[in-house]
Amino acid sequence: MIAYHDTEWGVPLRDDRKLFEFMVLDAMQAGLNWRIVLQKRENFRLAMDHFDLRKVAKYGDTDMVRLMSDVGIIRNKQKLAASISNARGAVELQKEFGSLSDYLWGFVGHKPIVNSPKSQDEIPVTSPEAQTMSKDLIKRGFKFVGPTICYAFMQAAGLVNDHLTGCFRYRELKPSRRTS
Repeated sequence: MIAYHDTEWGVPLRDDRKLFEFMVLDAMQAGLNWRIVLQKRENFRLAMDHFDLRKVAKYGDTDMVRLMSDVGIIRNKQKLAASISNARGAVELQKEFGSLSDYLWGFVGHKPIVNSPKSQDEIPVTSPEAQTMSKDLIKRGFKFVGPTICYAFMQAAGLVNDHLTGCFRYRELKPSRRTS
């Protein structure tokens, strides 16, 4: 958890494969502890072709059976089916917007939102941008993309900097950008 915080959480991602990985993992977290998801992360990478959007988008019944029998991952049928369906949707977003990154970063004006929380209690669980992202993704057929999941994704993928102001990562990741 410390290594994840210190090296990954909140770092702006522009790579479609990595963004898709974070989308899948954040959806898998719904109702679970993030530690559990992180512990299974490498197993997910292996089971889901290193989150290659085009490969996952082509998954069928045989792949679903394989995933459901993989004890190394979270075997929630709805979440796994959503991951496959969301990969298909992400491929469509690439066609429409040029990249999944361009689509997702469009919700924050293509620059990270920098909040200035001084304590954990000041970190929100959603935002207007996350709500807009959620509504648009749902309209496009995505699943497990409610506003809270979208906000957690935005934090993880660096669309939002919610590191505490006293955290060394806050200063390292703080671009010249609006604050709220």
